[in-house]
Amino acid sequence: MRAVVQRVSRASVRVGDEVVGEIGPGLCVLVGVAQGDAEADAAALAEKVVGLRIFEDEAGKMNRDLLEVGGAILAVSQFTLLGDARKGRRPSFVDAMEPGRAAELFSRFCEEARARGARVQTGRFRAHMQVELVNDGPVTILLDTRKVF
Repeated sequence: MRAVVQRVSRASVRVGDEVVGEIGPGLCVLVGVAQGDAEADAAALAEKVVGLRIFEDEAGKMNRDLLEVGGAILAVSQFTLLGDARKGRRPSFVDAMEPGRAAELFSRFCEEARARGARVQTGRFRAHMQVELVNDGPVTILLDTRKVF
């Protein structure tokens, strides 16, 4: 699984005119599920995201995790994170998992994050979404469960 993790002061996701997920301070996490990913990837990614020490302490150092600062997660499924644009100008998405299984693993990621104490809001799987966020810092971290954590 791949994720783009952004520290935010606020974030929301809309489907049409409806706000389907919204958080204040915390993390906006764009999640892509790859061919071959499994429940263990969802659990490992959730553990890493919830435990990332990317929030500032009193000294201004990134030393605190999501739970320590009382933040939330806005998780948004995004198969385009698996896009391969090495050849040509149109990305290939053959590395992305088929939607049915991808939805299950995305949901598992959210459940695993909740099980670790995080408050989690989500977008709507396979919907055209509009994501708004204020990146705080900016702080943006790339994660991939195929790379050793």
